[in-house]
Amino acid sequence: MAILDNLFGYFSHDIGIDLGTANTLVYMQGRGIIINEPSVVAVNQKTGQIVAIGEEARRMVGRTPGHIVAIRPLVEGVISDFEVTEEMLSYFIRRAHSDTSKILARPRVVIGIPSGITEVERRAVHDAAKNAGAREVHLLEEPMAAAIGVRLPIHEPIGNMVIDIGGGTTDIAVISLGGIVTSKNLRVAGDKFNQDIINYVRDEFKLLLGERTAEDLKMAIGSAAKGAKTIESSVRGRDLVTGLPREVIITDADVREAMAKSIRTIAEATKEVIERTPPELVADIMHRGIYLVGGGSFLRGLDKVLESETKIPIIVSDDPLTAVVRGCGIVLEDLDNFREALVEHEDELPPT
Repeated sequence: MAILDNLFGYFSHDIGIDLGTANTLVYMQGRGIIINEPSVVAVNQKTGQIVAIGEEARRMVGRTPGHIVAIRPLVEGVISDFEVTEEMLSYFIRRAHSDTSKILARPRVVIGIPSGITEVERRAVHDAAKNAGAREVHLLEEPMAAAIGVRLPIHEPIGNMVIDIGGGTTDIAVISLGGIVTSKNLRVAGDKFNQDIINYVRDEFKLLLGERTAEDLKMAIGSAAKGAKTIESSVRGRDLVTGLPREVIITDADVREAMAKSIRTIAEATKEVIERTPPELVADIMHRGIYLVGGGSFLRGLDKVLESETKIPIIVSDDPLTAVVRGCGIVLEDLDNFREALVEHEDELPPT
């Protein structure tokens, strides 16, 4: 068995994966981040075959005939469709090795997972990666991965605080001495912001928007705090009264009002984590600041809102979208040094 493992190791490049609700990023040992694509799979329901995966599948969302369905196999950070997730992981592992000579690829894999998910949900991620071709699977909680990715001193007796706002979940955690001291996982993140915008435009303008339109609107004019000037954008959707297409003008104030409740939820959860943190670590965090990572950190003014609520400096990390996968990559390059940071070793997982 050891000989086989060594053989597969020779024929593989180990990889780190940020298996996100919205996007999947892949880090390859020695090469860095090589894949950043949407976590979307298009399936032909007549034949059960996979039609497209990643960016190609995302372009099909809302534009396919009835028998082709674009599926997001991860919902709120956890696997909702095991077989499709397995196919997606297998595709990304093959793609990672497609431009190398490693034809018998069975890599070691480090995968970022949300904090606080159940043992069953962790096992689902482990098994999906194993069935997709990984010879060894290690799980790493996303706030820990993000802290490692932004080079925080997680092994020292110092309070490090991270807020990771992704597509499906927000992870808030305080880390010290290689472990998570206090944390909270919310099912409020980028996808919830999109749904807030869809609901607001439906209620206020009687206009139905698609998910992609709502996300484009959020990225174009979305903000958590009032800016110096009003920003507007035109959006097109289906009129709920006439059933015909209609265009309306939406302002940044509309988008801000739509997302206000969700942003307040994240702020309250952040304060709750701080309240449960030992005072010595809180003192460290007040001095060092809170690091904001994930796609949600791009929302204009969010750092200012959180800073106002917590009275602690908020630092938006460099390249926040890749913090988790960079952390997975760093762990992959030095597994022995980061072994305590892993959720569990492969042989410690409960049997299926």
